[in-house]
Amino acid sequence: MLPPMDIYEIRKHNLVKLIGSQRKGLCAERWGMAPAHLSQILSDKTAKNLGDDVARRIEGIEGLPRGWFDAMTPAGQAQPVIEVDSKLSAADLVKQMLARSGKGISEVTRQRLLAAAEEPGDAALVKAERARPGLVGDEVWIAHYDVRAAMGGGQIPHDYPEMFTDVRVSPSHLRELGVAFSEHHHLKMVTGWGQSMEPTIKHRDPLIVDVSIREFVGDGIYFFSWGDHIYIKRLQIADEDHFEMISDNTRHKDRMIRREETYIQARVLLVWNAHLV
Repeated sequence: MLPPMDIYEIRKHNLVKLIGSQRKGLCAERWGMAPAHLSQILSDKTAKNLGDDVARRIEGIEGLPRGWFDAMTPAGQAQPVIEVDSKLSAADLVKQMLARSGKGISEVTRQRLLAAAEEPGDAALVKAERARPGLVGDEVWIAHYDVRAAMGGGQIPHDYPEMFTDVRVSPSHLRELGVAFSEHHHLKMVTGWGQSMEPTIKHRDPLIVDVSIREFVGDGIYFFSWGDHIYIKRLQIADEDHFEMISDNTRHKDRMIRREETYIQARVLLVWNAHLV
């Protein structure tokens, strides 16, 4: 007879079933979580658990009954589904989603979603482009998340990272600066925190990162989690089992960390003061 599962094992089991074949990154974004946080919860290599607040938040967003995560679904019983009326307009569907999400979405984001949904077809795109003409002609908006990646002792990840005002950038101008990336929607912005990477990155410098890079691709500065904290540091391969975590500030010691315990979330491409890294 198998031993009983604890509450966190049950929640993880239900989380895996809820995600199913969906992309984990999209689920994390919908639930207001950092992708790194969701990956740690799902990983068998970490002890990160799905806490009460996060479980209740996901239940509210997905329209699930409160406490759904805390009980095993009997074998053969179908998962709860959200009924969608095909006759509803896009705006009505968005309103339904916002009603389910409770306080998980800011008022500014609510208004943006509603405004976009109420525009017929391509009119929304045309209106959006007219509302924000570019200086170069190819500007795009990238999300600026309130994620403080430590350039020192490490920052504990936020369960619910807030999103600051989007930043408008020109992909062609970034490439002229020498920034290499495949797709602009892989670009995000986070904030450096601490002094250990000075003078390359100063305290509170905004940083453009490429979230499609989830493994070591060569010496450089990475955004990664290690030991339940997140860092922005230089990484180099020390040997087959270890990275060398390097600080540009000589007053901070470098250290060896195990590669199997290091979870790369992105590579840092540019400090927002136009200092190419």
